[in-house]
Amino acid sequence: MTAIDVAEMTGWTRALQQRQRGWMQRATVSTAAAIIFSPVLGFEQTLPWLIAFVIAQGLEHLALSAAAKGREVTPGRMAVGMAALFLSGASFGALSIPLWLTGGVMGGLCATALLCGGALYSTLHSVGSMRALLATAGPQYLYLCLGAWFMTRLGAPAPFVVATLICGVTFSIYCLWTWRTMNDVYRSETAAQMDSQQRREEAERRMGAQSAFLAAVGHDLRTPISAILTGAAELERDAGGSTDGRARAKAQLITEAGLMMKAMLDDLLDQAKLDAGRMTVEREPMELRRLLSQTARFWRPAVAGKGLRLRIDAGREAPAWIVGDAMRLRQILNNLISNALKFTDRGHLGIRVRSWAEDDGRLALLIDIEDSGPGMTDEQLSRLFTAFDQTDQSVAVRHGGTGLGLSISRDLAALMGGRLTARSAPGRGAVFTLSLTVEKAEPVARPVDPFAGVDQRAAVVRALNPIRPPLAPAPETLPVAAGNAHPEVEETAVEEAEPEERALRVLIVDDHEINRRAIQLILAPFGAESVQAADGMAALAAAEAEPFDVIFMDVRMPELDGRETTRRLRAGTSVNRDTPVIAVTADSAAEDVAACQAAGMELFVSKPLTPGSLLGALTQALSAREEVQAETEAA
Repeated sequence: MTAIDVAEMTGWTRALQQRQRGWMQRATVSTAAAIIFSPVLGFEQTLPWLIAFVIAQGLEHLALSAAAKGREVTPGRMAVGMAALFLSGASFGALSIPLWLTGGVMGGLCATALLCGGALYSTLHSVGSMRALLATAGPQYLYLCLGAWFMTRLGAPAPFVVATLICGVTFSIYCLWTWRTMNDVYRSETAAQMDSQQRREEAERRMGAQSAFLAAVGHDLRTPISAILTGAAELERDAGGSTDGRARAKAQLITEAGLMMKAMLDDLLDQAKLDAGRMTVEREPMELRRLLSQTARFWRPAVAGKGLRLRIDAGREAPAWIVGDAMRLRQILNNLISNALKFTDRGHLGIRVRSWAEDDGRLALLIDIEDSGPGMTDEQLSRLFTAFDQTDQSVAVRHGGTGLGLSISRDLAALMGGRLTARSAPGRGAVFTLSLTVEKAEPVARPVDPFAGVDQRAAVVRALNPIRPPLAPAPETLPVAAGNAHPEVEETAVEEAEPEERALRVLIVDDHEINRRAIQLILAPFGAESVQAADGMAALAAAEAEPFDVIFMDVRMPELDGRETTRRLRAGTSVNRDTPVIAVTADSAAEDVAACQAAGMELFVSKPLTPGSLLGALTQALSAREEVQAETEAA
């Protein structure tokens, strides 16, 4: 089938669908025509015509229903459809014959008005298909041209007969020209829509491919970054007991470089999610004042290191609890404070919170991050929130980074239903204002952290201490009757032997050897014994062979990923069926975490790995297991 045939089939289907939707209009017009012309023709002529037209409409509906519903159009169906359309058009225009014959010239005028209306209706509802136009409007054109013959029968002079014929032909040509113009517009619009649809689909495919590429690259890049951070942390720990300050400085330099790489990677992935429309925000109760306090406490060392002051002005205006996304709000504040710290060499940084009630019961919340830096010009302000644009070439040289922090913060603010704006002037510092409309929330009890303020390594050591083999039951001691004791048996108290502590046994599952080695290196100072598995099948085999205290499970692995591996482990009968599984993943979005939990994973550690995050998750897992065991023994 050629392109022209395809276009004609599409236009034919469209025309038939228009006819199907317009049946009520035709029924109304035909009924009105029968009533209007009844005084001229009488009901004995208009009623049979109306009945015939209704029958023709019913036949048209039956014949065209298949094509109008978008089914395949075959030549046979098209022939039947054209016949049905021609019958419908011919039956409608047939009323003009008795009008000419009964009403004379006056009836002919009424017949001409009726036919012109029918021809225009058919022309407008046949756009896209010449076949539909000829089938429906063709009878109207023929009836119009027959007007000259009726004029001759009525004895009209020849000039009037010729004029009537010319008018009929001219009107028919005008209708055809109108149809062609509308059809060209329709074809152009259809082509534009198809092109737009193709471009949109192509853009979606490219965006999907780009997202998949960035996710894969992000996953792979987090592996060497994990190794860098882990190795640097161990070097810094080893150098901590020596007097070699240069060794500690080198380790800290590697750590700072690794954290910078992690921040840049996170920014790039967040920007990709925002561009793809995959970034979401949560709506959960959060303690605003606590969040602000924690954020300020996090930045105080860096601020003090530059000789600056960090002031918080929240006061009583700041609501205690609101509904929102604490993680995204913290991300915006961190980006703004980091940006202010970069450009401020003396003076202060400030966090100011203002709030007031709106008419709808919600709260208007303004959070200002201000600094006493050099300020910005109007030209710099206009480029401030542009992705990858750092407003000045020297910024990238002095501070590095991607130039995405402010752009991401602005987009996150928009996702939260708010705005992020800035005002500044040269020499007067800058003020960034986050504007949000939030709802009050009821206080929610915070889980008690048993390790708050406690050295993490000491906490891990305490958590490892209960790991011992199960106690053997004490032998039953029978009472010995007086005088019946065996002479060779000395009655002594049976003492329970103190069980020996054993090492923590860990199964590390990851398709990257570097990640496996990084986890092993972090756990080595605690005497942990580890078994490594490079894929999900190997992990299941290892879990069948021997018991483990904890399993670290990578989520993204070829063939059998971490979630499916965990599901099979939980559904199986191995000794590790209930062993805590800690997900190790680069996907930390809410839906990814929920998927890990649904698969049976208790905790998760985000890549790139850091010793603090890994040991924290391990401590939680062991403590939770100890509580479960204590409850089981008590029951």
